[in-house]
Amino acid sequence: MRIHFLGLIAATISSVDMKMVFYYDKNRVPQCLISKNMVGDFLDKKNSQKDFRLLVFTDLDGTLLDHESYSFEPALPALAVLKDNNIPLIVCTSKTRAEIELIRVQLNNIHPFISENGGAIFIPRNYFLQMPHATREDADYSIIELGTPYSRLREVFNRIKSALPGKLRGFGDSIPGEVAELCGLPLADAKLAMKRDYDEPFVVEGEMPFDVLQEMASHSQLQVTRGGRFYHLMGNNDKGKAVHLLRDMYQNQSEHPTTVALGDSLNDLPMLEVVDYPILLKKHDGSYDPSITLNNLILSRSSGPSGWSETLLELLPALGVRG
Repeated sequence: MRIHFLGLIAATISSVDMKMVFYYDKNRVPQCLISKNMVGDFLDKKNSQKDFRLLVFTDLDGTLLDHESYSFEPALPALAVLKDNNIPLIVCTSKTRAEIELIRVQLNNIHPFISENGGAIFIPRNYFLQMPHATREDADYSIIELGTPYSRLREVFNRIKSALPGKLRGFGDSIPGEVAELCGLPLADAKLAMKRDYDEPFVVEGEMPFDVLQEMASHSQLQVTRGGRFYHLMGNNDKGKAVHLLRDMYQNQSEHPTTVALGDSLNDLPMLEVVDYPILLKKHDGSYDPSITLNNLILSRSSGPSGWSETLLELLPALGVRG
């Protein structure tokens, strides 16, 4: 028997034949899910022939998750269609591994995921018939690391911060209570958000041209992007590179899978650029990110998980998926 702690608010207890998952729901009430090994369920149900014809990649905050409440409940209709048709839903977000693992439990999702703006790809053990070469492995995942270590990011961020006194504040400069307030998260969830490995989120006080931040980061071979709430300092990785690499892994086992991606902010642009059907979600204020302009871009009519579900339910029948 193994016990895995998913941060402070979730854990799994697993043996050869059974997995018990404990987590707190949105009302902070402890819940327990018990199932046969979840990856095994998927393999038994669909993947004996490893036929991945359609892949859906998704951002989380402001996309699958509501900007304010972090709920995915309005997306349940489309989530059910994906699950009923055994279509992999692959999370690709700026969130940390610890945060994603909790959300995957709540979604009952057993597919690979991409953390911290393409910093790493986590592939469940035995997910593919031929597992790719990994940077490292642990008890649950083969892990392909694409990002720059967090210690290096903090070193450069401190130099940039010193050159711009009073302008920047990163997660590494903050205590959990401050991050909780910035994100609108419970304290326990904020602690998971601070478990950074490849990406430093930060806020800017006052006016600061984005190009200035990008230029200062480039002097150290790093880059800056922008998400729904924060700027992010990171290495030579992005969501698009990670999605492209993971898509190729699926393609090794299924002839040219069709790809869909959903996002709402600049950090999603590289992901949207490399898929067949890019979907830009309307933001919670009713606007679209003006920096995202692709010829084949699909625009949602609604924001957040409602728009996520509505747009997918309209697209999937055209891709041969039954509702």
